[in-house]
Amino acid sequence: MHSEFVREQKRYTQKELSKIFSCSEEKTVSIIRKLKEFGVLKAVKAEEKQRDMSELIDEDIEVSDVEIGENEYLYVFTFVGVIVVSGLVLKCYPKYLLTVTHPEQELTQVIKVLEKYNSKEQIIRMFNDSSESRSFNLLAVLLFLMQDYYENGIYENTDDIVESNGSGEIIWDKTINETFAMISNNRPYYVDLQTRKRISDEHDYFKRLHECVLTIASKELEDAGLLNLFELMGVDLTEETLDDFGDKEVVLYNIEKELGTQFNTRKQLVLKTIYTYLDHSGSLYDVDCLSLFGTNSFNLVWERVCAEIMDNQLENRLGTLRLPIPLRNKYDRREKLIEIIEKPLWVATGKTAADTLIPDIVTISMVDGNWQFIIFDAKYYNAKLEPGNVPKGQPGIESVTKQYLYQLAYKEFMSEHKFSAVKNCFLMPTEGNSIVDKESVSLQMLSKLGLECIKVRFIPAKMAYENYLSGRKLDLSLLKL
Repeated sequence: MHSEFVREQKRYTQKELSKIFSCSEEKTVSIIRKLKEFGVLKAVKAEEKQRDMSELIDEDIEVSDVEIGENEYLYVFTFVGVIVVSGLVLKCYPKYLLTVTHPEQELTQVIKVLEKYNSKEQIIRMFNDSSESRSFNLLAVLLFLMQDYYENGIYENTDDIVESNGSGEIIWDKTINETFAMISNNRPYYVDLQTRKRISDEHDYFKRLHECVLTIASKELEDAGLLNLFELMGVDLTEETLDDFGDKEVVLYNIEKELGTQFNTRKQLVLKTIYTYLDHSGSLYDVDCLSLFGTNSFNLVWERVCAEIMDNQLENRLGTLRLPIPLRNKYDRREKLIEIIEKPLWVATGKTAADTLIPDIVTISMVDGNWQFIIFDAKYYNAKLEPGNVPKGQPGIESVTKQYLYQLAYKEFMSEHKFSAVKNCFLMPTEGNSIVDKESVSLQMLSKLGLECIKVRFIPAKMAYENYLSGRKLDLSLLKL
């Protein structure tokens, strides 16, 4: 199976994609159409090549159809993760990785971040949905089966057997009713104790079926070159094939019967997943196959990562916060930090609106002996901020003004609680190994109100992910705010 790396938001011509896909232009067009249909590829007008995707409007990126030899448009992946389409594996790495072309290690770490990010959902994305159609997400199913196996082992059904003087639980009713007792001092003593032993049925139909499906899944992922990327070990558990279990309809019927008697949640999930896998009976090699693992909203992943490692306290109750001085009596200890931001009052109604300013991250911390109130905004941008050059790819004016307003929203709270300093900062990812200080961005008309300018820091994505995956917080003194 052909496997290639592609970079998120990089512009590709149709000829370049044909070379990457290692196929004819006709098949390339077919793949492009399928990727566009499921929202992981966008078409951009060629004259928009130099503009960042965040600046493009809908009419710039939507194309009615794709033609062979089209030169008017460039194609952009808006996805981070793995795409399997028409027997082709595309490994889409994040846009900030600018100097590497085969970032195996970097994407492996990103995959682990995505797995943790998605772990709270507790669902298997068995289907990909688009506005026009629906496709079976075979890759998600294969990955779930493999990961579940390594966490929980093989599907097992057990049998209870009765033994004489075994090591299991004593069955007193059976012992009393079916064995002889010796009487001594008017007390009965039983020589032969009937005991219960629970053993695994090695020949159980569903255990063998699980082993067979896992063996097939492992082979498919190995052929696709994805075992290492997902840090999985291959398994070879049986020489049986699916044909050994009967016709497809018979196997599905047997699973349905087992589901009717099985009340263990994990076992039910495994059975349902195997049922779906067999019911769709596809292969990653299939021409019609399109499977996805990842996201086309990696900005939300970056926001979550930054919120975790910067110890976001927006949802903390005021009574639990560590403050320079005790919480003032005017504040409700049960109220959350995010809830003290003023909401707009519509005078005609005498009521406030539900929506208001919502910062990304607020951290209250002692840094170098000083109490700091720090407002972070996680920005998934490839900003080019070089001395003497016009800034490119930077956050827009609305982001800058909102960051000032967040500071203004908390100004009274910070003053009343004697904070030594307030800091405001954009956090952007970089492929480098050290935090890069990119000075600040300011608006004089707002700085004159006594508001702090907004610091700009490029955070090594590798460092951020390592902290996120291990549950550690970043040492804020490294930011040198």
